[in-house]
Amino acid sequence: MLKIGITGQSGFVGTNLFNFLIQKKESVSIVPFRDEFFNDPGKMKDFVTNCDVVVHLAAVNRHADPLTLYDTNISLVTRLIQALEDTGSTPHILFSSSVQEKNDNPYGRSKLEGRNLLEKWAGKNDARFTGLVIPNVFGPFGNPFYNSVVATFCYQLTHGQKPAIQVDSKLPLIHVNELAEYIYGKISDPDRTSKISTCHVESTSQKSVSEILSSLEGFSDLYLRQYIFPDLRNRFELNLFNTFRSFIDNGSFFPVGLKKNTDNRGAFVESVKSLNGGQFSFSTTLPGITRGNHFHTRKVERFIVIEGEALIEMRRIGTTEKLSFRLSGPEPSFVDMPVWYTHNIKNVGNSELLTLFWINEFFDPDDPDTFFEAV
Repeated sequence: MLKIGITGQSGFVGTNLFNFLIQKKESVSIVPFRDEFFNDPGKMKDFVTNCDVVVHLAAVNRHADPLTLYDTNISLVTRLIQALEDTGSTPHILFSSSVQEKNDNPYGRSKLEGRNLLEKWAGKNDARFTGLVIPNVFGPFGNPFYNSVVATFCYQLTHGQKPAIQVDSKLPLIHVNELAEYIYGKISDPDRTSKISTCHVESTSQKSVSEILSSLEGFSDLYLRQYIFPDLRNRFELNLFNTFRSFIDNGSFFPVGLKKNTDNRGAFVESVKSLNGGQFSFSTTLPGITRGNHFHTRKVERFIVIEGEALIEMRRIGTTEKLSFRLSGPEPSFVDMPVWYTHNIKNVGNSELLTLFWINEFFDPDDPDTFFEAV
């Protein structure tokens, strides 16, 4: 079993890589890391000696002072190297660099020089080193105004702000889940021809800033105002939509009431509108029974209670804050399940609970998407 440590574990890519790797618990274990370890040489030494693999993600992406940004990123690399040399440890080091290496700016220079420093250490110590030159990364829970323009636009559109395009350039993009899978591939099957290698991670899509904003504005109009799911048959659009959804304040947005039309025949409720269909199912649940306690990494799912009394609970993986929603059949409403939120539904009434489920999944159904963890 490989023991893997992630510097910058609490950051955007670090959190997603951690969440990805804990699903591989049969083959890997995670060595915990906290940012304050960099200021404690003893803890840094303990960290590197316990690792078979270190993925060095810790870095400053933006700072008001360019010199501080550059100095901090180089300092983080040199502190890691110092701990390795002090303990004689030679784990496989993977370094997260950027396509901005080629740009003459403080961030790009810090990444290029950091990669060169670690490559030099690996050569001197006969250690394995993989430099990863990574395109623009986007995905759920990124930091707006820091990680990417995608995160910034998503935050602005879900918080009543108006996005503005500064430079309409073409961006090479990779979704954070795709990057996590790529990194795991380099960990589990490293380059056997050379201990030291540089990998230029290919983007999975190329979009201009204006194209990204246009798609996100479409999501905002369809989903936030009309409660319509957009066309999600394209992999990039699905990843972008789930990124957009991650910025919604679920506690205030859900549950969403549905319009019930009644006449002498009974009642009709339009529950889901989608531009490309999806799968409907339903369940009956006996009083006191709980269904679920699992989460999805890409599936789009809606729960609609049409009869009985239900309690829906959800919690974002890696956090302790729990959201609870009470839904009642006489007042039809729905709650959508965000990616990376473990969730369940419980019958809290005295009669049978009837729930409709709508699912849209673009990917191969044989590719695992559901993982179990209690709310």
